[in-house]
Amino acid sequence: MEIDKGIFAIDLGLWITSSKTLILSDFHLGYEEELNQKGVLIPRMLYKDIIDRLEEIFALINPETIVINGDIKHEFGRISKQEWQEVMRLLDYLERKCSKIVLIKGNHDTILGPIADKQNIKIVDEFIIDSNGQEILVTHGHKEPKELKKIIIIGHEHPAIGLQEDVRREKYKCYLVGKYKTKKLIVQPSFNLLTEGTDVLSQPLLSPFLTDITKFDVFVVDEKKKEILSFGRVGDLE
Repeated sequence: MEIDKGIFAIDLGLWITSSKTLILSDFHLGYEEELNQKGVLIPRMLYKDIIDRLEEIFALINPETIVINGDIKHEFGRISKQEWQEVMRLLDYLERKCSKIVLIKGNHDTILGPIADKQNIKIVDEFIIDSNGQEILVTHGHKEPKELKKIIIIGHEHPAIGLQEDVRREKYKCYLVGKYKTKKLIVQPSFNLLTEGTDVLSQPLLSPFLTDITKFDVFVVDEKKKEILSFGRVGDLE
């Protein structure tokens, strides 16, 4: 679905047609290890599930550039064995799908340097895409950059909405499209498939880009039907 001119939501990725750029955010590889350490014993299937989901995206598009918009790994203060192995494997996989990888630093990426150096990939705080003469700023979203562009794309928030039917309430990953100051702001969902994310209708928001989101448009990711659904404005859903 086209959520802004020339910007399409394809499952959990944003596709910039003019520059053939795919933007992915918040994989949080290694998340299972943290859960295991807390006593939540789950099979380590996240990496496989991510690759399966990516394969469906790559069946539809052929990117020249892939931007990973922060938090490719989960642990704050170290690189776990699982993270090292899976981040390396993911980068190898993505390098076979494009000509260039851009790795944007997220708040969880404090010790990502050794992996990036080994893969010969530079870590940046932000990335500018030229889309038909219009600049798009891609940044993780945990802090505001010094200079804003007309369109800003962030991750970090892991947006989702909770929908209730009778007593049952389910969360769905979603995109948010609205304004930050005078700029167009697009918030994309996380590629962490173990959790849907933050229910923007009921839970506190994290990003400094997001304060009053009542006028933001919501686009829900329906993974069963493999489509993006427009749900109107946040304020109408509360």
